[in-house]
Amino acid sequence: MSAIAIALVILPVAMVLYTYVAYPTILWLLARARPRPAGTCDELSTWPTVSVVLPAYNEGRQIAGAIEALLAQDYPSDRCQILVVSDASTDQTDAIVEQYASRGVELLRMPIRGGKTAAENATIARLRGGIVINSDASIRLHPLAVRRLVECMADPSVGVASGRDVSVAVGEPVANAAEAGYVGYEMWLRALETRVSGIVGASGSCYAIRADLHRIPIRRDLSRDFSAALTARLHGYRAVSADDALCYVPRTPSLKREYWRKVRTVARGMETLFQNRELLDPTRFGLFAWMLFSHKICRWLVPATALCGLLALAALAPNHSWARLLVAGAIAVLAVAAVGARWPDSRPMPRAISLITFGIAANLAVIHAFARVLAGREDHIWEPTRREGAAAVP
Repeated sequence: MSAIAIALVILPVAMVLYTYVAYPTILWLLARARPRPAGTCDELSTWPTVSVVLPAYNEGRQIAGAIEALLAQDYPSDRCQILVVSDASTDQTDAIVEQYASRGVELLRMPIRGGKTAAENATIARLRGGIVINSDASIRLHPLAVRRLVECMADPSVGVASGRDVSVAVGEPVANAAEAGYVGYEMWLRALETRVSGIVGASGSCYAIRADLHRIPIRRDLSRDFSAALTARLHGYRAVSADDALCYVPRTPSLKREYWRKVRTVARGMETLFQNRELLDPTRFGLFAWMLFSHKICRWLVPATALCGLLALAALAPNHSWARLLVAGAIAVLAVAAVGARWPDSRPMPRAISLITFGIAANLAVIHAFARVLAGREDHIWEPTRREGAAAVP
């Protein structure tokens, strides 16, 4: 029994090391064998028509800034359709969007609120572009972002091109600093995956997808940005990360908001992967199946194995001093996280507390999300994460 308990203590350590150290290291070694990244963007001589879809629910405070950023794109205006889909907004969102009608911005209003994926599904009949770009009202795109995404799509093997998220603080420069570190790590990992085979999930902030792939129905309780990369692979395409298609993402100042966003995102991600579970078959999808397992499932297994490890430590503690020491350390870490969870949003959190709290909250969110999935809770009704001050993002 003691040997089993010790194995359960070691398991989460091994899982963390594989998921966050070994996996990217293996990717880096594989990428070194590829002198030119797969899916490298190339300048186009003829620019195709694109349709930019911007879902919005009660975004009156920042929808104008999002539209202005799209209108400022360095892309032929006569080949760029901008379509805002209002998910039955009850504030001034629709009225603000209508003010841009003379500049070619279109509005599609949903009669009843159905969630982000349902709203995006509803736009399909209105899209005119051969490439569809999905973005978000809280995001500000670099003026070259659309151009860079479309350039990647010039490669006929690429079905999806995802932008590069840049986490920026609005107001307090150290707000939720841990989130910025996580975003940077994730973008670095996607760059490696692009060089090896292709990313396993696109960024919800902004990504481009071929229109024929976009028109494939997606259930409204699933994640369309995650589905995009999986759908592309199922149909013989790759999804890539466009490192120079910058998307400025305002950092959420509240860890509590970030926690609930994570719960919704992971729950929808689990449902999405289950619907596309055939991609985990290495006999059919080879390297991509391994990458999908390592990037997604192994991350979700980290908190589960950690919970088993804590229970095993508790069982070992009465007879082993080292186990008692580890239990004390775990309690101390959880105590710091508890302090961070109660930290006022109006005060900057010390970086050490922010890192510990973010890490604990992110893993608890996975367990919470899994419980929601098991309980049959659907997360199709979209409650966007409010990122105040997005209009000030460069």
